[in-house]
Amino acid sequence: MITTPPSVPTDFCLRLARAHSLLIRRFDSALGNHHGLSFGDYQVLNHLARAPGGRLRRVDLAERLGLTASGVTRTLLPLEKIGLVTRETDPRDARVGFAAVTPSGEELLLNATVTADQVSAELLTAVDPTQLASMTDLLAQLAGVTPAPAP
Repeated sequence: MITTPPSVPTDFCLRLARAHSLLIRRFDSALGNHHGLSFGDYQVLNHLARAPGGRLRRVDLAERLGLTASGVTRTLLPLEKIGLVTRETDPRDARVGFAAVTPSGEELLLNATVTADQVSAELLTAVDPTQLASMTDLLAQLAGVTPAPAP
């Protein structure tokens, strides 16, 4: 039996993974029950709706979601079938494919965001706003969204 506790960085990563699992379950449940969406679907629609023109190159969407190109294709197919997302091509380069949110997708996203905001508020009600801001910055740094601070 291992008696040595994990290092502080490993302990942080283990706790982050557990928190991630909890968050996904809570969001999947709420979004699925109220809107028929998974949290992954919500993330896709959110990224697309926030992008200029409501569309992203598929490779850029894959990067933002942390998926492979084939993973994003598998994720988009059901959303395309139900009319929340559409495919677009670049008229100047047929090799470039875009995913775009449809008006139906935007409407569903607006409604689902109310639910996501409620779930988020419930989950984080006991967290001090200053801690939340610091953790948000840390997670952005870990995700490569912001540059690391200078030493």
